[in-house]
Amino acid sequence: MADVELQALTKWYGKRRGVEDLSLRIADKEFVAMFGPAGAGKTTTLNLIAGIVTPQRGSVKIAGRDIGGLEPADRNVAMVFESYALYPQLNVFDNMAFPLRSPKFKLPEEEVKARVTQYAKMMKIDHLLQRQITALSNGQRQRTALGRALVRKPHIFLLDEPLSHLDAKLRHSMRAELKEMRSQLGTTTLYVTHDYLEAMSLGDRIVVIDQGRIQQVGPPDEVYFRPASTLVARLFGDPEVNLLDGTLRAGGGGTQLEAEILGGAAALLLPASTARVLQQRSSGNRKVRLGFRPADVRVVTDGEARALGGTVYSFEPLGAKSVLTVETFEGSRIRALIDGHLKFELDQPIRVAIDPRALMVFDGDSQAFVARSEEPQGEVARG
Repeated sequence: MADVELQALTKWYGKRRGVEDLSLRIADKEFVAMFGPAGAGKTTTLNLIAGIVTPQRGSVKIAGRDIGGLEPADRNVAMVFESYALYPQLNVFDNMAFPLRSPKFKLPEEEVKARVTQYAKMMKIDHLLQRQITALSNGQRQRTALGRALVRKPHIFLLDEPLSHLDAKLRHSMRAELKEMRSQLGTTTLYVTHDYLEAMSLGDRIVVIDQGRIQQVGPPDEVYFRPASTLVARLFGDPEVNLLDGTLRAGGGGTQLEAEILGGAAALLLPASTARVLQQRSSGNRKVRLGFRPADVRVVTDGEARALGGTVYSFEPLGAKSVLTVETFEGSRIRALIDGHLKFELDQPIRVAIDPRALMVFDGDSQAFVARSEEPQGEVARG
């Protein structure tokens, strides 16, 4: 068993917050992705687990044991850095063998060779073992760094933005390979990234962190479709989620609930499931923020009653899809992810409709999640 428990961890760097009151439990063999913007506290969290920095308050436990008093070398934690941290004077084999030959392990050379060969095959670099680090591509260097960490058979595997130096095509292929490796490794893993796609494709659960505080923890679909706040909603998706201020009001002769938007110029009829949740939580008018993904906005050409009118503010063709930004007549901007065969000119008049089934409702004051219109089916939409 190698579960990890972080309890109320707090670390300040002078007047700058690293993390504050951070608590998290990672189950044995679980792969958790920690996601957030630059400076959110992701690397600080890894450093606290590894013992590279010391918290002002809180504790780190591995397999139920408080490791706060242990030196980094005694924690059996392996960390892969963004910069690879390989030894350029050594070849691939000797880089991977380095920790096994250290005073901490002192393994017999036969076992060193067996372990290095085993993990080199897993990393698909067994044909490169005699090659110098300076002769490797970035992708091969990353595989070497991963292999060097794994040969130790650590209790917990910490990865700090391991794919950030790779180009987009190689990042995609490495994500697929890391996902494939998870079942082979069986190692408790905390993976840090600023890329929401990496977090969603790799993590059993995602920890969303911002300004040193955890904002939400949950499975990828839950975090994407039911974000804890507008802040979390904005962090996931490209193009970014649309957010409109609204006011709830009775509709349909008092039997339905509408959200008045764009300063009262339009209203969205909320599905019955959403209306029930909102009516249970409050009575009368209520300020809300409505969130909806660009993929849930469509261009309409007929006389659909609840469509929103405006003009084309920007149009970005991206191949199979295009990003269309509409400026409504009331001055709000709405992003839509549309089929690539559709073409538009700037300032062209246009009407768009929002799928009410995809609406996320947030509290207008606290910005906290309140309700989603329907539980999504199938794969996560990336828009």
